[in-house]
Amino acid sequence: MDNLRYRSVFDIIGPVMVGPSSSHTAGAARIGKIVRSIFGELPERLEIHLYESFAKTYRGHGTDLALVAGVLGMETDDENLVHAPEIAFQQGMEVSYVPHPEERAEHPNTARLIAQKGERMMTITGISIGGGMIQVTELNGFNISISAGQPTFVIIHEDVPGMIAKVSSVLSSHAINIAKMNVTREAKGEKAIMILEVDTPNVSAAFEEMQEISHLHAVNFFD
Repeated sequence: MDNLRYRSVFDIIGPVMVGPSSSHTAGAARIGKIVRSIFGELPERLEIHLYESFAKTYRGHGTDLALVAGVLGMETDDENLVHAPEIAFQQGMEVSYVPHPEERAEHPNTARLIAQKGERMMTITGISIGGGMIQVTELNGFNISISAGQPTFVIIHEDVPGMIAKVSSVLSSHAINIAKMNVTREAKGEKAIMILEVDTPNVSAAFEEMQEISHLHAVNFFD
């Protein structure tokens, strides 16, 4: 995948973090943070499925702690990361782990998280590719590609005429250039996901305006 490439020497060195492994700890925390950002609130239940390398070493390398810490909104260098499961319990989030050590996945460091609150449920599949870098490959059954390596909008909306034009117009009015766009839909007229990588992180005004667009369910931004 083209967007799995490292962009600088700092991507190879890895982030400032708590934990023994940038792939198994920092990357896992970032996957968790994306889950929290898109879900929009703390889930009541979090089911974590781990595959291949993640499934075999998740306890020893802190992957179990880091994924939960990310969902709690912690940064990779937060000293409370090691206490994430206890903090999750105190805040009312039930966590369960389902390892799949023998099941093949797209990448050895793969996790699939299922977040639930009331009737709401969301699934996200993410992989940790090294140096704290990640790739999100699935959201609620949609095949997507989010690297979180540059400013990115993730927009969930109804598949109605003019939606792409409306979103593009908002970005253009705030002088925000689109570097890459991907749109995936369930079926004609059904729910769709728009992923936009942009050239500037200064998007607060555009983000607020975008939320007023009709037939748009959710807007998320990762910097």
